[in-house]
Amino acid sequence: MPKYQRAPYTHDLYPGAQDWVEDSIRWNVVEDMFRDLCRQYAYGEIRTPVFEYTDLFTRSIGEGTDIVSKEMFSFQDQGKRNLTLRPEGTAPSLRAYLDSPLASEGGVTKIYYIASIFRQERGAKGRYRQHQQCGVEALGSDDPALDSEVIQLAMAFYKRLGLPNLILKINSVGSVDSRAGYLNALKAYVEPHLGQFSDIGKSRFENNPFRLLDTKDEREIAVLADAPKISEYLSTEERDHLEAVCGYLADAGIAYEIDPYLVRGFDYYTRTAFEIQSPDVGAQSAVGGGGRYNQLVEDLGGKPTPGIGFGIGIDRTMIALQSIGVELPIPPGPDAFIVTLGDAARKVGIKLLADLRSQGYSGDIDYTARSMKSQMRAAGKAGARYAVILGDNEIAQGVAQVKSLTEQGSSQQIVPLADLIGSIPKL
Repeated sequence: MPKYQRAPYTHDLYPGAQDWVEDSIRWNVVEDMFRDLCRQYAYGEIRTPVFEYTDLFTRSIGEGTDIVSKEMFSFQDQGKRNLTLRPEGTAPSLRAYLDSPLASEGGVTKIYYIASIFRQERGAKGRYRQHQQCGVEALGSDDPALDSEVIQLAMAFYKRLGLPNLILKINSVGSVDSRAGYLNALKAYVEPHLGQFSDIGKSRFENNPFRLLDTKDEREIAVLADAPKISEYLSTEERDHLEAVCGYLADAGIAYEIDPYLVRGFDYYTRTAFEIQSPDVGAQSAVGGGGRYNQLVEDLGGKPTPGIGFGIGIDRTMIALQSIGVELPIPPGPDAFIVTLGDAARKVGIKLLADLRSQGYSGDIDYTARSMKSQMRAAGKAGARYAVILGDNEIAQGVAQVKSLTEQGSSQQIVPLADLIGSIPKL
């Protein structure tokens, strides 16, 4: 056993891992797909520090949420500043938006991120204390068509990955004003049943009753099945907004379910809230979700600016993809693997490898002086297209033996070394 092991509920990424959650090659494919899709939708990338002032999260996410109350990795630096490792992607993105010229440019600002997220929670398959998330934020418009675009982008990402059986759930969580009456009704309904709630549920009842709807406890879910619905307390404008969002989704051919108890895990959501679930993930079926946050920018010190976004857990997405055997378009291996026998051939091979790379080709060579059989096995494992074989006879004749590793039963070709690089496209 090695002296040092990774910290609890974390995982490493490395090329060729059997578990897709740990396979860096497939992660790169998924991230590249997301970047390409965001460019298609005209979203630009934003990158923020891995830690922020703690107050940014307590103020935006809400002190009554599980994230703030028990899941954040917080610390003091040498200057006695209270800092926290990023537990979600929206607040840092909006802080950066306000900290940059973006907020003064007018119109709609559309940004995306791919970032590590840190939460000190009970670990499980697909639930890590450091996990990777990709997401988007669209700021500057309250148009329900923008809500639909954000949801369409999330669904298009899963479709591009080849993940089937997706369930889109959507709801309106109203506004602070419309929620006030609803929360009074919800508390009045729950109070006679409070003895059936866990200590966490009782704490939510006292401190943040809206979070009661976010429970995963089966007994509490059963009690809440007949609870008042927030839709009964929405204003006419809020109802119309949700109806318009659903209309745009229907026009785009996207199926959805109205879930009157969907609230998501953040206090900053207003109006639209949505969640994307995959039954292929298992009990923790949510792979992504988001919503509108029309007051958050103002809460963080900016001018009133409506916004909407989503976050997608890449770890859980990888689990879902592997569980159903989706074939991702894995990038090809090197164009050539140089196989050498003898010191003279090795010297020529190293020079040839440098020449190949300088002309834009990818290549590799064995650096451990193994046998030809072992080098050929290494070439196959690397996924190389060709093995370029050099020995004393080849060097004496100024040629190389070139063997295709991607075609069954292909014979070797003899190619002059002087013509080798130019011959690769013809091969």
